[in-house]
Amino acid sequence: MRYPMLRRAASAAALLLAAGALAGISQPAAHAAVAPATVTVNARAGLAAMPATGLGINDAIWDQELGTNAVADLLKSAGVTMRRYPGGSYADIYHWADHTAPGGYVAPNTDFDTFMAGVRRTGATPMIIANYGTGTAAEAAGWVRQANVVKKYGVKYWTVGNENYGNGHYGAAWEADDHPDKSPRQYANEVVAYADAMKAVDPSIKVGAVLTIPAGWPDAVVAEGDAGSWNQVVLSIAGPKIDFVDLHWYPGGPSAAEAMGKTEHLVDALYIVRQQIAKYAGANSGRIGISLTETNVGVGQNTQPGAIFLADAYATLLANGVFTVQWWNVHNGIGTVSTVAGQTDYGDFGMFSSGTCTPDGTTCEPPLNTPFAPYHGLSLMNTFARPGDQFVRAATSDPLVTAHAVRRSNGDVNVLLLNRDPDSARDVTIDYAGFAPAGGAVTVHTYANGAAGIATAQAGTATSQTLPPYSLTVLTSKAERAVTGLPTAPGQPTASAVTDRTATISWPAGRAGAHPIAKYEVHRQLGAVSEQLGETPGTSFTVGNLRPGSRYTVNVLARDTAGNVSWASPPLTFTTGTPAQSTCTVKWTYTTDWSSGYVASVDITNTGTRALTSWTLTYEWPTSWQRMDGGWNATWTETGRTVKVTNLDGNGLLAAEGGTVNVGFVGAYSGPNVTPAAFTLNGTVCTTL
Repeated sequence: MRYPMLRRAASAAALLLAAGALAGISQPAAHAAVAPATVTVNARAGLAAMPATGLGINDAIWDQELGTNAVADLLKSAGVTMRRYPGGSYADIYHWADHTAPGGYVAPNTDFDTFMAGVRRTGATPMIIANYGTGTAAEAAGWVRQANVVKKYGVKYWTVGNENYGNGHYGAAWEADDHPDKSPRQYANEVVAYADAMKAVDPSIKVGAVLTIPAGWPDAVVAEGDAGSWNQVVLSIAGPKIDFVDLHWYPGGPSAAEAMGKTEHLVDALYIVRQQIAKYAGANSGRIGISLTETNVGVGQNTQPGAIFLADAYATLLANGVFTVQWWNVHNGIGTVSTVAGQTDYGDFGMFSSGTCTPDGTTCEPPLNTPFAPYHGLSLMNTFARPGDQFVRAATSDPLVTAHAVRRSNGDVNVLLLNRDPDSARDVTIDYAGFAPAGGAVTVHTYANGAAGIATAQAGTATSQTLPPYSLTVLTSKAERAVTGLPTAPGQPTASAVTDRTATISWPAGRAGAHPIAKYEVHRQLGAVSEQLGETPGTSFTVGNLRPGSRYTVNVLARDTAGNVSWASPPLTFTTGTPAQSTCTVKWTYTTDWSSGYVASVDITNTGTRALTSWTLTYEWPTSWQRMDGGWNATWTETGRTVKVTNLDGNGLLAAEGGTVNVGFVGAYSGPNVTPAAFTLNGTVCTTL
């Protein structure tokens, strides 16, 4: 039995699949003395709620185990709530009516009805990829009819194609595409046709379009003849017709430590995607959701890095509003064998062992369907967060310890702690805001390096734990006392009249509990700390004293006349602008971009009434992975995240009321490239054009 390994792209080319270990329990290793870490959990800094479709997985038609009860039951035990079919790039050669994939291998017992039987046994929601590459809108509409009218399966989520930007339009071709025109414009027009045809059969379905993830090739690349990047063109044309966008993310990394650390890119990647949706997708673009339907770690797919990466990535993405995250893949087959932190890694991108061997027969995987390490990471995610739980902010003082937290519907708080140090344990102290934990031992679920399964015990307290090396830990903290009669959380806040210094925040009212609501409080999230920006008895508040060009995330809480405080509202993120009137303007233009670097042109204009005889422009990089690699027409210096651009001897004069100088530089980035939003010229904040 051998499973095909399809090629994926991300800057160069990455494989698609992942992960492994056995079931059972082992004892945590003894730990060396390392400085204790502090974890801060802020139950009042609310993030997104855990969606019912959050924990996902991919199924491929070349996997003969796809429809078996054994697989369905294993996925159900791990809490899988969404299964995707018919499998990555195969979707763009697959024809559902005769269950064929010309040019590819179709395993027995992998047809659509078999897949749906497995989905139902798992208790999951299906997601289907309609064939864009070699199919038609009529074929996709026929599949919707078969699924929802004839079979009455009620399949809600349908994506048009897989990685269609990999069709050769940008130079690399791994995705089938029979269209003579392979541009994003053609794909977007076809998405419109697909959505119209499919929704004519069943108006209740949701249709998704494929986008590139920020900093993942070919993101930001503009090919000859295109009006913009893939995302810009697709959203501009298809935005009014789609219900969600679909992303893939294979971050890679030369080492396990770097691969696991790539999860820090996710918040900014989603921020950029939401900016693109708001800018290009037309009216009411806020309805468009985000799915991330393929991901896997770059190193240690079957061992502890895979498990840690999975839990961290899923928790980060779901906390930031992605409605499903899906691991690639259920099965894939053995790859390059290595040893990671003392454990054999088979280089297999599957969640379960395929039972295959290396070509020379020297190394074989465990028996078929043996769970690899990421399976246990997924199972811990199911223990950690259930549908309806609200993610809340958590932060740590140790760069090798990552924390996530949720507030349960009963008021308890679960904390997920990841120790990315392969050699040393961590003693952690956990501080809470907006939550008082009960004393005594707590229930702790731990998956340690090399363990055969998850260990569950009463250990430590809600405020003190020891994390084994290279481990995943979930602790469940009961509230000190049950609190009843609280007001309900206010609804989703919105921002309006956003300027450089102010913003008006409005929200649907909460409902009173045992006492009337006295006021609402607006809190800003500063990491895992909240800063109250103001309060009001009404449902709208104008916040002042904001910083130009800055990103803010806020929650609203209701406080009743007895002093009881509600849960946090869903979060609102907005970015302030720059002054409508200033004595200078800055226009930043990307001349070219290759998904890891770019050339930028910057026009600096003096709009004041006085000439400038010398000038210095200053700005800050929004992230730590952006840098300047040399510029021209000015003296460029970079200190940490601060960039200063100072005139040369021959261009220091900027005439009043319109004197302009153009400067440029080469920039580089190894994560999402967030454009600086605010610039100062000789200390004055400029208007950004």
